Amino acid sequence: MNLTDNLLGETWYWVAWAVWIPLFARSVWRAPWKRLGDSEQSNLWLGMVVLLVLLWSLKAGVKPGLTLHLLGANVFALAFGPHLAFIGLCLVTLGITLNGAAGSFAYGANALLLAALPVFLSYQLFRMFSTILPKHFFIYIFVNGFLAAALVILGVGLVSSGVLGFAGVYAWDYLFDEYFPYYFLLAFSEAWLSGMIITLFVVYRPQWVVSFDDSRYLSGK
Repeated sequence: MNLTDNLLGETWYWVAWAVWIPLFARSVWRAPWKRLGDSEQSNLWLGMVVLLVLLWSLKAGVKPGLTLHLLGANVFALAFGPHLAFIGLCLVTLGITLNGAAGSFAYGANALLLAALPVFLSYQLFRMFSTILPKHFFIYIFVNGFLAAALVILGVGLVSSGVLGFAGVYAWDYLFDEYFPYYFLLAFSEAWLSGMIITLFVVYRPQWVVSFDDSRYLSGK
């Protein structure tokens, strides 16, 4: 998933920058910064950024751009909402770029694939599940916490494979025979990571999860 500077053509990277810059500016403008005025919330947000930089640095891969690592994006999105999660994951992407795990010119493309896309998928899945499923604690945990995390990373893997295929970096049959199937294994780990963390948060620190409301998921159940 971590793109290098010489992997895609320059056009791909310039287009990615052109898309990422207004998206990032929009999130900076609309993010609920007052929430980070609380020291507990700001420490949690910054702590998640640092931990994810370490987590993303633990990657596997044999060819450029075909690396695999956990994301943690679903937890970030459920805990802080889409804008603060997107900004935080952009900082995580910056961290792995500075430590040499990704290219600097490719930063815009990496930020779209590793920050914008998973946050968008996580938020849309949360909205969809909240609309069509009953408002119940265990549904929130197992569907939004576990299942959504797996679907998010599968979506990231599918789009990443598509980008590499359309750019002509690797053959389509190679991507979907030798690369994308590993995302199903990664999805299982991502689901457990996300589900366990969200469970701990809503049980012991529900105020840390902006998408969770006691009156919505617990009252009268």
